[in-house]
Amino acid sequence: MANYVSSQTASQSAASTLLKSVYMQMAAALTVTGLVAYFLSESPLFWQTLAESSSLIWILFIAQIGLVIWISARLYAMSMTTATLLFIVYSALMGVTMSSIFMLYTMTSIASVFFITAGTFLAMSLVGYFTRIDLSRLRSIFIMGLIGMIIATVVNIFLQSEMLYWIVSYAGVLIFVGLTAYDTQKIKQMVIEHGSVDEMGYKLALYGALHLYLDFVNLFLYLLRIFGDRK
Repeated sequence: MANYVSSQTASQSAASTLLKSVYMQMAAALTVTGLVAYFLSESPLFWQTLAESSSLIWILFIAQIGLVIWISARLYAMSMTTATLLFIVYSALMGVTMSSIFMLYTMTSIASVFFITAGTFLAMSLVGYFTRIDLSRLRSIFIMGLIGMIIATVVNIFLQSEMLYWIVSYAGVLIFVGLTAYDTQKIKQMVIEHGSVDEMGYKLALYGALHLYLDFVNLFLYLLRIFGDRK
């Protein structure tokens, strides 16, 4: 009995350590993204380069997608050091593409929406952590909604429909609010089941940090579309 209690205590301690690592890595990635985005937005040379090479933003966007797919697919095969460096590179690339928000929206509204996002994210992450409802049954709904939203966004590039723009914006908020809760619950279950602070445990933490980072960034961008004040 004593050995069982000791094992349970060790497992809970390991899960707590790994969950802290999840949020620390996520916060570090958001910091890198924010700093890169801000400093590039203040660089005339950067904007001149973009103006002279309109294809560059597409190259960066494709590089982002390729990198996040590569990290997700190869995470457990690569070393923790390599995985961490790639996560940093990815967050920096995200900062490059997000630098445009400083040209489109006022600094005050960006800051306000960031805090709104942080509060919403925290609330939904707590829901995902503490709820006893199995959120995995909603996963297919979130995925179908995400696919539909992507298709609608692409279609609206050609239609330029204001109504569709707002539908996609509000749908995006709802989907990433739900994904935040779902991913938090999933990550909690993963680290509890692993129950050990080792390299694999920290890889699970990085995997979780990447997913929550993406949830936060996308939630921020959709909230900014709704509440942001354009220049």
